[in-house]
Amino acid sequence: MLEAIGLSQQDETVYDALVRRTQATGAELVQDCHLPESAVRRALRTLTSIGLASRTATRPVRYVAVSPDRGLEAVLREREAGLQGVRVHIRTLMEMYRAGTRFAHPGELIEVISGRDEVNHRWVRMQQDTHAQMRGFDRPPYAAPKGHTESNHVELDLLRRGVRYRVVYDTSALELPGWLDDVIVGVRQGEQARIAEVPMKLAVSDDRLAMLPLLRSGDNQVTASYIIHPSPLLDALIALFETTWDRAVPVRLGTPATPDLSEEETRLLALLASGATDKAAGRALGWSERTVQRHVTKLMNRVGARTRFQIAMEATRRGWI
Repeated sequence: MLEAIGLSQQDETVYDALVRRTQATGAELVQDCHLPESAVRRALRTLTSIGLASRTATRPVRYVAVSPDRGLEAVLREREAGLQGVRVHIRTLMEMYRAGTRFAHPGELIEVISGRDEVNHRWVRMQQDTHAQMRGFDRPPYAAPKGHTESNHVELDLLRRGVRYRVVYDTSALELPGWLDDVIVGVRQGEQARIAEVPMKLAVSDDRLAMLPLLRSGDNQVTASYIIHPSPLLDALIALFETTWDRAVPVRLGTPATPDLSEEETRLLALLASGATDKAAGRALGWSERTVQRHVTKLMNRVGARTRFQIAMEATRRGWI
């Protein structure tokens, strides 16, 4: 049990015997522990050096157990302080590593992977290796066969474990069947979602790796991707994401912000604020364009607006979106 704080099994055996007696001579501990005298002496030196035992000035020398709650807590605090120092040093080493790898091997800073299965495999692995945050631009087409018709189960698992997901969805994704239901699942689990026009598909794992699908005009699926390692290019992609994120429209598709709105109206407001057309909003909500227009007219009358822009402004002022 005490190996976690640096004690060997023999150290722990001697310590347990000493605690039971509260104080003892070396000979008594040899008898209690059934260990060689040399092993007991080594263990007692260890215990006294880390503050779990003290020795008297009497003859024969007696060893006194320090109260376990006081002694072990002191050792734990010392170990924790040491581990924190290691964490700080790791960050320093990583900064040195990133600085060294940016220019030492330029040809290794960008990988090209090809094949739909390999792209999907690396996408899953990159998420699973993420410690703190995934950032991404999401837009069609997709490498996954089912696209947004089913949830990203890797993301949902990582969200439950505390990994942060921030995703900016392109307005073109709004028209995809199943997109809205998929995003609702993610948002309810903690995903932070926004909508804007994004220039590309992109995924960034922490600040250490990016995945940039290789797409040509007219491609309807992802079959190749760049993998970007720490470099000025990775820094630029992260900066592009943050700039786009700041100007994107937040997606709030969960519980209505006010009893005056239905859940469907809350979703419609979020889509309108993102610039969705009637057609796109209808596809996302499973409505006809006529139904969308009817709800828009109803919202205009409710807030006294004459245009869609005024609806979005008034809804924002009221805290609805």
